[in-house]
Amino acid sequence: MSVKIYSTPSNLDVIYEDNHLIVINKRPGDIVQGDKTGDIPLSEVVKEYLRIKYEKPGNVYLGVVHRLDRPTSGIVVFAKTSKALPRLNKLFSEGKTKKTYWAVVKNKPKKKEDLLTHWLVRNPKQNKSYAHIKEVPNSKKALLTYHILKNLDNYCLLEIDLKTGRHHQIRAQLAAINCTIKGDLKYGSDRSNKNGSIHLHSRSLSFEHPVKKEEVHFEAAPPSDPIWNACL
Repeated sequence: MSVKIYSTPSNLDVIYEDNHLIVINKRPGDIVQGDKTGDIPLSEVVKEYLRIKYEKPGNVYLGVVHRLDRPTSGIVVFAKTSKALPRLNKLFSEGKTKKTYWAVVKNKPKKKEDLLTHWLVRNPKQNKSYAHIKEVPNSKKALLTYHILKNLDNYCLLEIDLKTGRHHQIRAQLAAINCTIKGDLKYGSDRSNKNGSIHLHSRSLSFEHPVKKEEVHFEAAPPSDPIWNACL
């Protein structure tokens, strides 16, 4: 069985850092913010990394801006100052970011590229979202575009531009068109990945820097495994 490697202060994959923000390439299995599992969240790992790096004696300020699902990998942005946090929160909540994901799916989509529109209903008890073709009670509209980036031997690599930010959106929408992400048992994959990951990766992120007011662009390499390596 593959060994799960979680982020620690000593192995943290830092993509970018300045006075106001720090951008991390999250490993699959890292939980961004604390929950009922009691596992150490990535936010605390980043705080400890900063405390050690800058030899800070007291508490380190760090604001959680957005999240990625636990089995997913890729870009996560944290705010290092109270000035940056509300501005970043506003950018993300108003959709003023450009997010690109990579997903490895078992079945090739019927179309080379497409806009997917669904209405998602979240079931908190199951921690799962259900995609509907038409609007139903308590649903939220979900939009994404995809195109086939590469055909692998047994899989297909999709590049996805996320237009809305719904709970498990990519996972639910791809499952709805019979293109379940590799390893995603929750959404219909026939088998899990050995390390508990799914082949969904936050590949790139662009937005206006909250303080410098200039466009910033970040890119994160996917985890190293035979399938992801074949995508590069």
